[in-house]
Amino acid sequence: MSYDDLRKGRYSEQRRTYFVTTVLAEGERRYFADFFCARCVVAEMRALHDDEVVFSLAWVVMPDHVHWLFQLGEQKDLSAVVKRFKACSARRVNGYLNRQGALWQKAFYDHAIRKDEDTQGVARYIVANPLRAGLAEKIGDYPLWDAIWL
Repeated sequence: MSYDDLRKGRYSEQRRTYFVTTVLAEGERRYFADFFCARCVVAEMRALHDDEVVFSLAWVVMPDHVHWLFQLGEQKDLSAVVKRFKACSARRVNGYLNRQGALWQKAFYDHAIRKDEDTQGVARYIVANPLRAGLAEKIGDYPLWDAIWL
């Protein structure tokens, strides 16, 4: 699937809840297996939340990708939010790793949550990702996730 294929039909709606997944540019790299590197990404998600650009509902940082469930604010459209997230987190991670170059793949996957969908079910799916990947036996054993329903 190409970058343009992922953008087809993308519509951004204020206050809409979105499930976004973005993957590292170098698929074999697992930069976020380093806890402090992953915390650089978390800091950028929290900054967008604190700036009221989004309202974070749930997220998990996996070794090579991020899943994030949030309600879009009124300031920016979805593509602008993800662009800011990727740019700021890339600067922070590249500084931490003393590297240059693209951190994230150009595209991202998004799914607008419909009114009839179970938002908490989507959040459970997101935070259970480390269990399905065999990174932890219990979600509490994995340090890189959060959800408002605790």
